[in-house]
Amino acid sequence: MKELFKVKETIVRIIADDYRYIEIAKKKIIETRAELENYIVKEPFFKTTLEPYSCEKNAPEIVKKMCWASELARVGPMASVAGAIAEFAVRAMVENGATYAIVDNGGDVAFFTDREIIVGIYAGDSPISIALKFSPTDKILGVCTSSGTVGHSISFGYADAVTVISENVALADALATAICNEIKENAGEKDIQEVLNNYKIKNLAKGIIVIKGKYLGMAGELPEIVEAKINPEIITKG
Repeated sequence: MKELFKVKETIVRIIADDYRYIEIAKKKIIETRAELENYIVKEPFFKTTLEPYSCEKNAPEIVKKMCWASELARVGPMASVAGAIAEFAVRAMVENGATYAIVDNGGDVAFFTDREIIVGIYAGDSPISIALKFSPTDKILGVCTSSGTVGHSISFGYADAVTVISENVALADALATAICNEIKENAGEKDIQEVLNNYKIKNLAKGIIVIKGKYLGMAGELPEIVEAKINPEIITKG
């Protein structure tokens, strides 16, 4: 079963076998959003900065997670907000017994699954249309996508899609933004691979995919890649 759930700017699709796990996810999303909002009232620069941000030791857990991701990816903490919220929601579901839990927060997906699932990558006008086929997992995984050509999120890059896979969903979200920022308007296959190689050396993610026009770049450990026709209407977005 699935439910589209909205709280202010957050719009998520929650998937589980039992409705009580969806309710658990909704409660956690409301809770983490409130923690973020209260923190931003005290520290408004946290919301606006595009640079790494260091927070206090007594900050809420989600704030500390976002600051940590921001330091590693070298972007502002809000670059990881969607992934962080999705991660915390799925973790709450799993801690309460869910074996099949998916939260899609605007194309940033956190999941824990006892069955095979397919996660699509929407790359706008690019002719490349693919999806990732994941086997059952014993850990929470994140698949987060950033784009310089699709959507309204802040980006300084020109990739149609940068997708990052990581066991830390907030970090996957932040890295997707950081890598997308490095894909320049005139970047070709060699340029894309150079950016990927730099991040592969840093060893911050399990796998990375970059799509720009007709170019497809890949690095790290990736699941099976399959052709897919992605319907943008099913992507959760504000």
